[in-house]
Amino acid sequence: MANKKGRRRDFGSVRQLPSGRWQVRYRDPETGQLRPAEKTYATKTDAQVALTHIESDIARGQWSDPDAGVVNFEEYATAWLRDRKLADRTRERNESVIRLHILPTFGTGSVADVTTARVRSWRGKLLAAGVGEPSVVKAYQLLRALMNTAVDDELIRRNPCRIKGADRYDVPERPVLTVAEVFAVADSIAPRYRLLVLLAAFTTLRFGELAALRRRDVDLEGLTVTVRRAQAELQDGRLFDKAPKSAAGVRSVSFPAELLDAVTHHLEHFAAPGRDGHVFVGPQGGQLRRSNFRDDWVKARKAAGVTAELHFHDLRHTGNTLASTAGASTRELMTRMGHSSSRAALIYQHMTSDRDRVIADRLGTMIRDGGGGASG
Repeated sequence: MANKKGRRRDFGSVRQLPSGRWQVRYRDPETGQLRPAEKTYATKTDAQVALTHIESDIARGQWSDPDAGVVNFEEYATAWLRDRKLADRTRERNESVIRLHILPTFGTGSVADVTTARVRSWRGKLLAAGVGEPSVVKAYQLLRALMNTAVDDELIRRNPCRIKGADRYDVPERPVLTVAEVFAVADSIAPRYRLLVLLAAFTTLRFGELAALRRRDVDLEGLTVTVRRAQAELQDGRLFDKAPKSAAGVRSVSFPAELLDAVTHHLEHFAAPGRDGHVFVGPQGGQLRRSNFRDDWVKARKAAGVTAELHFHDLRHTGNTLASTAGASTRELMTRMGHSSSRAALIYQHMTSDRDRVIADRLGTMIRDGGGGASG
């Protein structure tokens, strides 16, 4: 309760400053010392209401030190990223996004300076400047994650990244090839890459997973390829193999028996020697690179007369669509894909190899009906 001088016994007080505005002083719950509030007020009543709110926040344990957020944003962001456990390629991408899209706006200020209004303005300016929506979404997601940590560190009370829909974007529908079109592309590409196209479509492996395959990963009797790793490339051109993002990423995927001749032919003529030799290598025997493969892909796509919008990754989308048509359940389909989330891994881990064999056999029927020739 306030006395005649506006003082709350043992907690705080309000007083008028020479400027005529009213100041709130309250007892810091951590130090016990009186401290001024961040703002001043036009009237004594407004100041007393503010003092009541501060007292209530402290009583409920919801008060945060206003000075806590006075931490340089760039220094905090640098430490935040350094302390996160990330794969090298992911760390490199995140560093690039923070450097290019976040620090130019927020870097010189403090963590507490990042408000919802500034975040909304920042996002709008990025889009207006022509930054692609996927990049803007990634930047927003990183900023939100960083500010979540700032909340956990009690530097700020609430995360300012609260813009509805800013963490996602509509992905345009990707093209789906017919079986005949898949073989048209495969037959138009350099022979050493023919099997790469076929496995991408009929096992739905990603480019990085295919590039990392070794001879010992191919089971000619069981008609399977086993994914144990995935190739990644850093911005400086270094290639390295990394573990899949989750346990679900390590998997054996059946391929149609109709591809066996193509697989055998490729291993005999194009794969690197030795049990640990890469299945797919470049013309000079070096590791397969996306950048070096791109020209071959574009030429083959044009020669086959398929849509100009077709990306290599669309073969994975095509394969998933074909597998679904072949009768794969959602659980089987996601396991075949090697879903990256731990939640999906738990849900879909019960798929049996027998059912995967059935899916591959049905894909083989599609190959025969589609007129595809799989021999080398």
